[in-house]
Amino acid sequence: MPQLNPSPWFFILLLSWFLLIVIMPIKITGFHHLNDPSLKTHQPLNKPWPWPWF
Repeated sequence: MPQLNPSPWFFILLLSWFLLIVIMPIKITGFHHLNDPSLKTHQPLNKPWPWPWF
């Protein structure tokens, strides 16, 4: 029964877990925002209106 012989598939299993655990987070964290988000991203839509009769 070739399924019980771990030499063909065990290396592939270890390599795939190594890629998922070690290599992929390095690649994912390599991305960065081109435009850093700021706290105030837009201007207010309207300005406060001065009330001359107050």
